Amino acid sequence: MARATPFKAILTRAGLPAVAIIFMGFFAYSAVLGPNGVLTYGDYKRQLAVKQGELAKLEKERSELRNRVALLNQKGADPDMVDELTRKKLNVVHPDEVIVPLN
Repeated sequence: MARATPFKAILTRAGLPAVAIIFMGFFAYSAVLGPNGVLTYGDYKRQLAVKQGELAKLEKERSELRNRVALLNQKGADPDMVDELTRKKLNVVHPDEVIVPLN
């Protein structure tokens, strides 16, 4: 029976631990430097703060729009709001009137 060379014996004994170390290294790299790693946590916190600011701005705009819709309720519409919208949409203004936009 042929005897294995020392290099081949070392290679067969060290093969499984080497593969295990390579896998552990890959997962350690992913845990620290990957797209969901520890170092990207600060960037996620910064993005969250920016998105919360945008959300607050959009919620304020939504509440303003909700208020304008409530003023145009069919049962009791605000006459000033109706007059403002009709003049704006139809471009109907008397020659002696001055339009002062609020927004």
